[in-house]
Amino acid sequence: MSGPRPSLARSTPFRLALTFAFLFVLAFILSGAIVYQLMSNDLARRLDESIKETYSVVAVTYAKNDQEDLIATITDHVQLDTDKDQLFSLTDQNGNRLAGNFTASDLPDGFSMFAVRLPGVPPDTMYRAYTGEVGDNNLTVAFSMSETQELETIVLMSFGWGTLFITGLAIAGGALLASRVQRRLDGIASTMVDVSHGRLDARIQLIGNGDDIDAVSGQVNAALDRLSALVDGMREVSANIAHDLKTPLNRLQMILESAADKTVSGEDVSAELTDARTESQQINSTFDALLRIAQIEAGARKARFVDLDVGPVVETIGDVYADVAEDDGKSLSTTVVPDTKCHIHGDRDLLMQMLANLVENALRHCPPGTAIELSVTREGSHVLIHVRDNGPGIPAEEREKVFRRLYRLDASRTTPGSGLGLSLVKAVADLHGAAITLEDRNPGLGVTVSLPAVRAPVA
Repeated sequence: MSGPRPSLARSTPFRLALTFAFLFVLAFILSGAIVYQLMSNDLARRLDESIKETYSVVAVTYAKNDQEDLIATITDHVQLDTDKDQLFSLTDQNGNRLAGNFTASDLPDGFSMFAVRLPGVPPDTMYRAYTGEVGDNNLTVAFSMSETQELETIVLMSFGWGTLFITGLAIAGGALLASRVQRRLDGIASTMVDVSHGRLDARIQLIGNGDDIDAVSGQVNAALDRLSALVDGMREVSANIAHDLKTPLNRLQMILESAADKTVSGEDVSAELTDARTESQQINSTFDALLRIAQIEAGARKARFVDLDVGPVVETIGDVYADVAEDDGKSLSTTVVPDTKCHIHGDRDLLMQMLANLVENALRHCPPGTAIELSVTREGSHVLIHVRDNGPGIPAEEREKVFRRLYRLDASRTTPGSGLGLSLVKAVADLHGAAITLEDRNPGLGVTVSLPAVRAPVA
């Protein structure tokens, strides 16, 4: 049984989503703070420009030794602004107010800020003021900062609510995405649990959107397919070993029992011992072949791979088996096109073993008079090795099965062999990244091994 499912808050997808949400919100806060600061500075600059412009308009009405126009202008401004958003103060050198709606005291020249209590004005209202000398008097023009502060407050509140909304949306979206990813991860975990319990046919369901989880799931499914095939192969090999080795083991036991009986009666047992040795050698050969196939499939021989020309290998096999075929009443012809660049990256000994097995398979299972052809060609980026004959061939429904270990056709069970020749051929081909195809030649069988070609080495 699978373990308890972790809560969403502890799942890796949710934590990743939460992390990205935190980073997004943090970026939003930082960018908002920068925008707020820029806006605040711009509002302050615009307010200072308005104050300075109003100060200049009022101050320009002053004529030397004639301040009546200046006082009248200030009075007009005061009467127009009943909300006291703008304050004006004109004082003499002794600080006595000459005009305005408030008395500025102790304000430095230039821009400054102050809070004042005035009738009809909220307490602690902040004003931005500009003070300067107009003739022998001091003129102060102040604008209320309430509108600026109210606008900044609105922006700040909007930004705060936006932050809360985005935070909630990010967490909710992260939880939604994390739950979807978690369901897919749970599907992968469930499949792995089923496989661990022996259900090798279990596969991860793909949603088909081509994302990374689908890609990993596809690779896991491919590995499970390979694992299932290997386990099925092991089961089949075990069954075939039990089936195909049972007969020679029974024969060996009968021979030994016969020898034991003859020993008791004092008869000669040399014939039985010879037969027993033959049977044991056949059994040992079968296990040696199985071990060799296992070693090849393990890939250890790849360390011995070199760039080589397949042509001489084919010619060597043709020369070795030509006389064997002739003695058996068959013919073997070899075709290697001169100057053909049939170079591959591989192991010469394994390739010779593969070709020898293919030729021996044709010699063993074809009747006298059969013509066998061995050739090598280059087609594009592949080197093709062909072994063809005009013998009885292999039925179409049996062609995929002949590469299984210890598998033998019913017609070949009476002939010598262990059913491992083509299994070794398949193992060598797989090690070299080659493809094997069987074709019906009507009559006969054609075997083609397609090996990846490499560029010919420089002499």
